[in-house]
Parts: sequence; C-alpha cells; structure tokens
Amino acid sequence: MTALLEVDILDGPVRGVVYALGGVALVVLLARAPTRSWLTAAAVAAVGGGAVAVLLWLVCVRWLDLFGGSLGRAAYLWLAATCAAVAVAAVSLFRVRLWRRIVAASAVVVFLCCGVLGINAAFGVNRTVGNLLNVVVLHPLRLAPPAAHGSTPAVADLWARWRPPAGMPEAGETGTADIPPTASGFRARPAGLYLPPAARTANPPALPVVVMLMGQPGNPDPGPIASVLDRFARAHHGLAPIVVVADQLGPGIADTGCVDSRRYGKVYRYLTEDVPAWIRTQLNVTADHRFWTIAGYSNGGQCALSIGVKRPDLFTSIIDVSGEEFPGSTNPKKALADLFGHDQAAYDGQKPLALLAARHLPGMTAVFTASTDDPHYYSVARKLTTAAQAAGMDATLHALPGGGHGRAALIGGLEAGFGVIYPVVGLSPPGAVAAVPTVG
Repeated sequence: MTALLEVDILDGPVRGVVYALGGVALVVLLARAPTRSWLTAAAVAAVGGGAVAVLLWLVCVRWLDLFGGSLGRAAYLWLAATCAAVAVAAVSLFRVRLWRRIVAASAVVVFLCCGVLGINAAFGVNRTVGNLLNVVVLHPLRLAPPAAHGSTPAVADLWARWRPPAGMPEAGETGTADIPPTASGFRARPAGLYLPPAARTANPPALPVVVMLMGQPGNPDPGPIASVLDRFARAHHGLAPIVVVADQLGPGIADTGCVDSRRYGKVYRYLTEDVPAWIRTQLNVTADHRFWTIAGYSNGGQCALSIGVKRPDLFTSIIDVSGEEFPGSTNPKKALADLFGHDQAAYDGQKPLALLAARHLPGMTAVFTASTDDPHYYSVARKLTTAAQAAGMDATLHALPGGGHGRAALIGGLEAGFGVIYPVVGLSPPGAVAAVPTVG
C-alpha cells in the first residue's frame, strides 16, 4: 500500500500511461459503423458533457467560489474534455455487443483518471498518489540532538564562518515527524521535515529554522520547499534552514483559519506552542528567534502572516506565497459560524489587515509573492504588502510573471522569498539578495 501511495503522478511514467489508455479507449469507442443514430448520439453526448463542465464551473467557481479564484485555463480544458469523453462513453453502453459495453464502462474510469491527473498536473502541487489523497506516508528521520544553548556561536555570520566538511551530502533529506499536541490537544497529521546538507554532517551547526504551512486542501509535504532549498544550499556551501512543514488542517483537511475554535480545536496554540517546543528539543536549530521564519502558501500564507504578526517574539521573518486575505476567505459565512461562533467583531479582528493596522513591527521582514496571472491573489498580495509596510515591516512584493495559483507560483514564490530571507537569517552576505541556481 505504501508503494502505491508513493507513486509519482507528475513526472513518472504513470500519467503518460493513463493518457495513452484514454486515447486508445476513445479510439475504440469511436471506431464503429458511422450510422446517423450513433453520430447524433455521440455529438449530443459530447456537447452535453461540455455543458456539464460549464455548469460545474459556474456553480463551483463563479457562484460558490469554492477555490478562491480561477482554476486556470488548463484545468478548465481538462474538465471539459473529461466530461465530454465520459458522456461519449456513457452513450456507448447501449445497443452494442458485450465487449463494447465492457470497453465503455472501463473507459469511464480511465477518462476520469485522465481528468484527475490532468487537473492535478495543471496545479502541480500533489506529486504522489498519497499527496493527491491527502494521506501522509511516514518516513521518520534520525535527528541530530540539539546543541546545548550557548554552546554554539550565533548564526548571524554563519555564511562567513562555515566551511563544509569533506563528504558532506550534496542534497538535503526529507521525512516526517509526529509533533505531540501537549499544550493544544489538536489532532494534526505528521509534519514534514527537511534537513539541509549542512545538517547532515558529523558536526552540524545550529541552523535557522522555517515553519512552513501548505494550502487547503493539501498536505504537510516537504517536497516543494526541499527542492527550492536544495538549490539554495548548492549555491551556499550546503547551508539552508531546517524546515518543519506543520499541519494546520488536521485529518479532515478543514480550513481551520489557524485560530483556536470549538469546531476544529486549538490550532493556533498548536502552531505557536507545541510546534516551537518540539523544534527546540528535537532539532539542532538556533535558539535565537531572530533567525526563525514562518512561511506559507495559499491558505498557509494567510496563517503564516497572521501568526507572524501576532507572535514577533517567535518569528522575525515571514514569507507569504499567494496567501489568502483572511481566515476562511473562500467561504466567509462558514468561517464566521465554525471559527468565530457568529461573532463578526471577533472575525474582523483576526483578519491580517486589522492585525497589521493595530501593530508597529519594526525589525520584521516580510516577503509577499503572487503571480500576475492569478489576479485575485496578486491583488491580495499588493494590499497586504502596503499594510505591512505601514506597520513598520521591511516588506516587499514580488510579482511572478506566470504560474497561476499552482506549483510554479509556489516554487517561484519560495525562491523569491528565500532570496530576501537568506541574508536576514545569516546564510548569505547581508545587504544582497541570495543567489539560487536555476533548475538543472
């Protein structure tokens, strides 16, 4: 079962094989005597399937706004093609021989798989079957014990002092860890971990730490941020932060808003007490919170900003990648009821714009990123950047030329964010954007 959950559905052969099966199935379905009744039925089915796709788009995207913005052209094309193909397969079930019925029934499944894989590839965030199903596959790591407080030099100039030892691994390592909810009681899924090359040496330095929060629905998957930081590490002698990808959603994949609520539990307390306490006792990171960063993508971006603003004693740097504007922004009515017990004033007070307006936060660094072809989230990023600057933060906005709201936006946003954050946390010379090599 574990092997199936770890199958790569982005870059591995599986997606190509499924597409090929879909193409063969479509050819077989259409390869029959071109009678008027069959041609009419197939045409009506294809048009009807396209109409169903349009209806789904109207209801789910335009009317209910379940995804907080557009899904992108590629996702819509896959939706339309899948609905049309399934409809053609459905009308192929009738008045045909048994073997054609079997092919048509099988084709429905194959076409649905093609659509799921195609739409998933358009976003590019879920790499494995487990990611797609929101199942965390456990990969416990052997962790180096944290150094005693005060026994290691400050990390402010680690970039200048660090000399990579012979035999240092070329890449970091990813895995999982259970973080006990001692203070909060929140039932979180296992967190993802990333240990950079420098952390995998015999005498590793105490490193900066990043708490990363992914989107909703989504997984505490360290893969995307690990791919970015491995390239930064190659350009900076193996140095990169240790990353904990914490779960703010729980096994129900709920939009918890990263607040404490009766409905979902004490999520804020979990992220600000349980996770930091586990990091201090289990990971070889600096105890100086000037070198702690909280980062997030989409739903996690809002959480990262809100937590960073409320807890500058914990996190001095924030990376908000295509972040939502406020908790529960994709369904404010549900968030008002589930998270705040219909208390509108409490809800409004937890929105990042309100949090920033009420605080003065000099000495904090914030990086906001979004794609210009993701207009809703880009507009949000612009507003939040302005508000962060007004609150005294050293805040910058990085507009990505493309990527929508998928993997390209996530990777590009993290690259831009760490380019700014690296010198802030002592991993590259101060006063300059850190270098990162291109892919390949």
